[in-house]
Amino acid sequence: MKSDQTVLILDFGSQYTQLITRRVRELGYYSVVLSGDSSLEKIQNHHPVAILFSGGPASVYESSSPQLDSDFFAYQKEKNIPVLGVCYGLQLMVHHLGGKVVGADHREYGRMKVIPQGASILPSTPFYSWMSHGDETKEIPKGFQVTAKSESGALVTIENLERKCIGLQFHPEVTHTEHGILILKNFLENTAGLKPSWKMTSVRESQVKEIKEQVGPEDHVICALSGGVDSTVAATLVHEAIGNRLHCVFVDHGMLRYEEANRVMALFEKELKLPVECIDASETFLNHLKNVEDPEQKRKIIGEQFIRTFEKFSEKLEKKLGKKIKYLVQGTLYPDVIESNPAPHAGEDKKSGHHAVTIKSHHNVGGLPKDFKFKLIEPLRDLFKDEVRLLGKELSVPESFLERHPFPGPGLAVRIMGEITADRIKVLQKADEIFIKSLHEYGLYSKIWQAFAVFLPVRSVGVQGDGRTHDHVVALRAVTSHDGMTADWYPFESSFLADVSNRICNQVNGVGRVVYDVSSKPPATIEWE
Repeated sequence: MKSDQTVLILDFGSQYTQLITRRVRELGYYSVVLSGDSSLEKIQNHHPVAILFSGGPASVYESSSPQLDSDFFAYQKEKNIPVLGVCYGLQLMVHHLGGKVVGADHREYGRMKVIPQGASILPSTPFYSWMSHGDETKEIPKGFQVTAKSESGALVTIENLERKCIGLQFHPEVTHTEHGILILKNFLENTAGLKPSWKMTSVRESQVKEIKEQVGPEDHVICALSGGVDSTVAATLVHEAIGNRLHCVFVDHGMLRYEEANRVMALFEKELKLPVECIDASETFLNHLKNVEDPEQKRKIIGEQFIRTFEKFSEKLEKKLGKKIKYLVQGTLYPDVIESNPAPHAGEDKKSGHHAVTIKSHHNVGGLPKDFKFKLIEPLRDLFKDEVRLLGKELSVPESFLERHPFPGPGLAVRIMGEITADRIKVLQKADEIFIKSLHEYGLYSKIWQAFAVFLPVRSVGVQGDGRTHDHVVALRAVTSHDGMTADWYPFESSFLADVSNRICNQVNGVGRVVYDVSSKPPATIEWE
């Protein structure tokens, strides 16, 4: 996604890096994440108008710690690019510009009071911030001033306004820091002198232009539609760019929700007005997943089988059109890329940085086969879920699609712990249907970002009709979130949980116990696998 005003985030391994990216975008500036030790050439290729250094778990004085390109600050000074260092980012600035960072006697973690002392981007009065560091700045570089301290007198903020370099020992991107958004806004507007210009209208225009440039005037494209928000918005965007040369395919892999294929196809026909062909490949998928329990292996198998299905569809279409199909559209999102942490596409640099670990390989990112023959079109690859919904509104995508909860491409395969069988799928489909229907009945569906049931590979003793049972356990999961990168479990009333549990145990044969997942992300992920 191109922009004439790119704010670059250099990632040094912080768990909050993506929050920085989100906050910058919320303020109206396009932001991109690069690995912190990227070459100067890669950094220059983005023509950044401002640069932020993330935090990170390392110590800058250790030989193994991630470091900036040795020529970075010479380039920054020559181009007069504003830089904001956060936590490790502050210490990195100090380390590279002649100051000294050492291990602190006491680690600072949690809420700390900040006392501003003439800082240019901080509020003028004391406020609480979120600290998370075990090192401290012993000597500041020449030309810098200390512009804020903690209650204990420790250094919190340093500035060299002549060089447009500011360092914060706390994290303004997290909600725990008071005035955090204002602090970032002040840096971008006052220090960097930028004006917000990034909005969904510009995303729509730039992506349509890019798609037209990528796809030749005679080329046809196939699109993987799942019925969810992401693929629907991606398809609508590509259709705007190339019209009827787009051919959509919906694959029923046998692990969809209850009656999902029929419901989704009805929505496509009634509201989306795009040509969509449904392919029932459930037997093929389930055969390949037989006896597979490892979640990473499941995702990779499903990713490959999706591609094989698209290949067969494209071969059939090629015979009909007499043209080679070279392109495949996917609704890949930024969180998919971040969690999968794959190598970037050729000529691209769109990963979160190799300082991050792979959380899980998303089937459409880390699960693609090595002999993949298509060229990918992923117009949403740099967007978060809430941004996709905003883009969908810009494209007039029907609310019936935009309001749907996210549903993973692998479907129930990552909600069945252990081996996937036809019987387990049926049990989970029925339990999940009861849960989702109950959310609608109680008026809760729109308050929740994602909700679903999970089949657990354990049996639990129970009693029904004065007899002993030894039945399956189902877990319920419901979370609130903005972008899927962080999430909180939803605090249902106990009466709702009791009702749903009672319905599932009475109506789903083989289920004798229901539990509710009260884990947030982090430390858990939203899906169980």
